[in-house]
Amino acid sequence: MIRSAALAGVPMAAWALLASASPAWSQATSEAGLFTYAAPPPKLLYALHNDDFTVRVRRPGGSWRDLYEYTAKVDQDGPSNVSMVQFDFQGGTVEIGIEKNNGDFRRVEVRPVANAIKPRVENGLVVFTIDKPQNLSVEFDGDRLHNLHIFAGAPIPRPAPGPDVVVFEPGIHTPPQGQAFFPVQSGQTIYVAGGAILQGTFKPEKVENVRIIGHGIVDRPADQLTVQDSRNVTVEGLTFLTPVHGTIACASSRQVVFKDIKTLSNGQWSDGINIFACQDVQIERAFVRTSDDSLAIYATRKNGVGDTRHIRVSRSVFWPDVAHAIFIGLHGDSQTPNTLEDIAIDDIDVLDLDEDDPEYQGVMAISAGDTNTVRDVTFSRVRVEHIQEGKLFNLRTVYNGKYNTSPGLLIEKIHFRDIRFSGAGWASPSTIAGLSPDRPVRDVTFENVVVAGRKLTAKDHDMIEIGPNAEGVRFK
Repeated sequence: MIRSAALAGVPMAAWALLASASPAWSQATSEAGLFTYAAPPPKLLYALHNDDFTVRVRRPGGSWRDLYEYTAKVDQDGPSNVSMVQFDFQGGTVEIGIEKNNGDFRRVEVRPVANAIKPRVENGLVVFTIDKPQNLSVEFDGDRLHNLHIFAGAPIPRPAPGPDVVVFEPGIHTPPQGQAFFPVQSGQTIYVAGGAILQGTFKPEKVENVRIIGHGIVDRPADQLTVQDSRNVTVEGLTFLTPVHGTIACASSRQVVFKDIKTLSNGQWSDGINIFACQDVQIERAFVRTSDDSLAIYATRKNGVGDTRHIRVSRSVFWPDVAHAIFIGLHGDSQTPNTLEDIAIDDIDVLDLDEDDPEYQGVMAISAGDTNTVRDVTFSRVRVEHIQEGKLFNLRTVYNGKYNTSPGLLIEKIHFRDIRFSGAGWASPSTIAGLSPDRPVRDVTFENVVVAGRKLTAKDHDMIEIGPNAEGVRFK
């Protein structure tokens, strides 16, 4: 909701539930551990707003409080406007109320399904309760291209003032004149407050011991936030709306943490999170909706040079409107072959996948190119809700004529454990294949992988194809 006129035509009986709500756009507010943040200032108030929904939040029995509904674009194949609201809370439960402003509806769904949220409809209003921070999609009558995204976070404390603390307060911020990025120096803590809108992003380069934290918004950045040649860097809490290309990356860096990153995008090459030749990287509690790979893990690529090791990804939601959810191994250095190893991906919800090109299909895909070796990769507790077009698994040593200068060398020791695919949509058979006898895929284990309620076996040829040069494929 953006102004009181947005309530015109809403039945009084319906809004009786929300009668005590009052707009407060000028400042952040908090009450009993519930935090809502300032709307954009007048310059962007209407440009960033989406009027498809009116959304409010409260502690049970307390006063309802308005949230500002941001707009963002998704799905490069059919660009569409979606809505987003965000707030923070700590402890207890909160209720969320939603009014759909443009027409009636017959059903509403809150995803991920694994969160088991059952909304109730009261006089046309959708109301539900959550008891912990989480990122959600609310969809009316199955419409996933004009849906509402709710980013309910945990508060990120404001750092104490100090010489190495930089604070972006609520309002609009642009990089210093003549610069493409906001400056970052070693030892700094940069706090982007809820309600702050950055029209530009950061590039921590050749720095160490840096924290960029807070629940501010990065609005339509022209370039991705890249941690380059750096050590001990944390980026936590930022929300990215319609980045032109990718959202966030690290290159030739180590001890990097990306936590609570949210992005909604539809640009060309709009990868969500990229890892290029990095070590000791942790990704946690991300919500990534993209029109390219949601998560891509490579070796040598662009400004990243070398191997990739010790990557941990957990408790995240991926939603590729185009391309892969998780993609590993395509890029490297044919002259000095690279290794990607010790990668663990755990507790992931994939809300949908749609990719027309067979070369780039796969919810969980490893395509080793450029003489790369990919080994010791574990996927566990991955829940896939829908595949419009694509594959569940795709493991291949490949030569991609568009991107590679040589074929991949080896994929080995890959473990899929406790994977669930609802079976919804129309998935193509998964693929495991080596390019040649000297470039195999080997030692692959599927343990407790369930598709449409049935455990996957080697005999399920409609679901998985084991091609040539694939060795030691086991089903448990």
